[in-house]
Amino acid sequence: MLFHEIYGSYYQAVAAILGEAVHGTLTEKKLNALVQEHAFGESLLSIPDGLKGERWRLLRSDLSTPLQKEPSMPLTLLEKRWMKTLLQDPRIRLFEPDMTGLEDVEPLFSAETVVYYDRYADGDDYRDPGYIRHFRTILRALRENRELAVCFESRMHTRLRLVVTPSRLEYSEKDDRFRLIASGRRRRWTINLSSITQCEPRNLEKAGDLEVTNKNTQKDPPKASVTFELHDRRNALERVLLHFSHLEKETKRLDENRYLVTLKYDRQDQTEMVIRILSFGPVIRVTEPESFIILLRDRIERQGLLFK
Repeated sequence: MLFHEIYGSYYQAVAAILGEAVHGTLTEKKLNALVQEHAFGESLLSIPDGLKGERWRLLRSDLSTPLQKEPSMPLTLLEKRWMKTLLQDPRIRLFEPDMTGLEDVEPLFSAETVVYYDRYADGDDYRDPGYIRHFRTILRALRENRELAVCFESRMHTRLRLVVTPSRLEYSEKDDRFRLIASGRRRRWTINLSSITQCEPRNLEKAGDLEVTNKNTQKDPPKASVTFELHDRRNALERVLLHFSHLEKETKRLDENRYLVTLKYDRQDQTEMVIRILSFGPVIRVTEPESFIILLRDRIERQGLLFK
């Protein structure tokens, strides 16, 4: 909340729109496209109306602007200190971020000041040299579109060795773990990075006795979805959209205080989604699918029994 409303994605969207307006190239279609490109889908509910209305007075009715120059947003000292704080997070350091320009900047507060809640305490060890090496090897393979030879221990405590085609790295906020989503042996694999003991990029012709992936036969399964009606009480809309900002979503306004929200998520995270949706209480009413509603009811009944 320190600076995101001024220098966050919404203002990046507005800056791009005003840049087009300064050059006289802004159209209604381009305005909506820039909002979708730089902000979130639900921003179409607020940004165009704000720009063209009397509230912000940044665009005229013909989509020209009173501004003479394109807006620029240099980083403030507060932003730099906040960035330095974030870069202390060992998860971010896995990606080897560029810290140029922040060498002499003091963090806003220490990493120990950040307290995480509502997640398991036995997450991955992001400071382990082996873990860091495996993570960066996977990241390079994804960027270079290469196969990976991996050794890992399955959930049944069986040691497996195979060559896979990596699809993506996935982070579970609830488990505090990274997972590799890949395909190999004619199936889709979800491998916890903490279970990997060996990992190296491979070429198909050098796979040897390892099982090789058939790239053309593997597709990620379709995502699950949940639709709910949201009553915007106590700033619920902003809280929900921020909480689920990492998920693909569609938001429709029903009336002044009600919205219909559809979220798409990975099926294996269904239990986590049930818990997270229940955490918002009565401001959310799930409307579909029926299978998700049944899971909610079962969870509530079990919690009721615990209280008794």
